[in-house]
Amino acid sequence: MHTLSEENYLKIIYFLERRDGEKASPTAIAETLGNSPASVVDMLKKLSDKKLIHYDKIRGARLTESGKKTALGIVRNHRLWEVFLHEKLGYSWEEVHPLAEQLEHVHDPVLADRLDKYLGFPQYDPHGDPIPGQDGKIARLPRTTLLEIGQGKKCRVVAVKDTSTAFLQYLRKLNIGIGTNVKVAEIIEFDGSLALLVNGEKTTVSKKFAQNIIVDDNRNIQHTEL
Repeated sequence: MHTLSEENYLKIIYFLERRDGEKASPTAIAETLGNSPASVVDMLKKLSDKKLIHYDKIRGARLTESGKKTALGIVRNHRLWEVFLHEKLGYSWEEVHPLAEQLEHVHDPVLADRLDKYLGFPQYDPHGDPIPGQDGKIARLPRTTLLEIGQGKKCRVVAVKDTSTAFLQYLRKLNIGIGTNVKVAEIIEFDGSLALLVNGEKTTVSKKFAQNIIVDDNRNIQHTEL
């Protein structure tokens, strides 16, 4: 059994490895968690002693197979609880994350599997993030952002990079969610902002906004072992 703090570290290291494609540096971990570099190093040493990570002072931390399995379990719990809270209890997509942060640490060897079955084996959470399966496999999402879609092109929103309450509320105000079809009507040269057609209505969004929307025009996603 791992402590809540240890599990949070493993989850953050997993996300940083996925994002950067390399070991998670103590600085990146400290910035993500809002902890001091000294406390991060102390925890990394503990996780290394427990054989949950490979840790190098210069290069940073990388999950061992045991650490990856634990991290994937936490991520799976979190995203399944988000689906449950959103679909079954009616929470909005900006409300589910903090609640799932607490529920993800409930330890029961069969709870996640029963929850998965009850929900109909969902592949994605309310923010479009893929849910790890019982076998450790997880769908690989496209990496293309709305900013990279050319003028006049159509696409579909499949995920969001920014899951802050303010951003999700703004998306809801614009009637944009997972699965929404969008057309880039115009790219404004002056500042890189985009004029979009959403459900027949035209709206203008910033370059920063477009960078945080992941899109695809063909959701034929291969499953890979991570």
